[in-house]
Amino acid sequence: MEMAAKFSYYLLGGFILLSSFVSLSSSYFDNNEISSDIVLRAELRLPPLRWSKKLAKFASWWAHKRQGDRGLIHSNSDYGENLFWGSGKDWKPRDAVAAWAAEKRNYNYKTNSCRNNNQCLHYTQMIWRNNLKIGCAKVVCRSGDTLISCNYDPHGNVVGQKPF
Repeated sequence: MEMAAKFSYYLLGGFILLSSFVSLSSSYFDNNEISSDIVLRAELRLPPLRWSKKLAKFASWWAHKRQGDRGLIHSNSDYGENLFWGSGKDWKPRDAVAAWAAEKRNYNYKTNSCRNNNQCLHYTQMIWRNNLKIGCAKVVCRSGDTLISCNYDPHGNVVGQKPF
């Protein structure tokens, strides 16, 4: 019963976080938009992330800066960062998170590496044990495509360290 109570705590905390997940147009996303992030962290018994307006503003600034170049160029800031580009304007934050979460199958915990040179670093950033805060933004670019940026503090993916 204690495990179920902890899991419920993580889910509740995550849903509180998600209620603050805003797009660049200042509309609110649905609470289940990034539920995969919550579930992944809860499965690993990691605490939920707290929403950060500062990180959301940074994500918004960076997404606006990148909206014209159609490139997934990272900011090289002190934050952890996941970027998602989708063709068309109908992409939702849950689509970005699902794409990042799907990288779980590419991660080899024993060797702390991505299998067969596939991507897994978005996944490891999401579940990095030291992450405390998250802030995300979405922009529909001039091309009509979607860019979603999520920033994490402190950053993860530290060379030589495992995420959990």
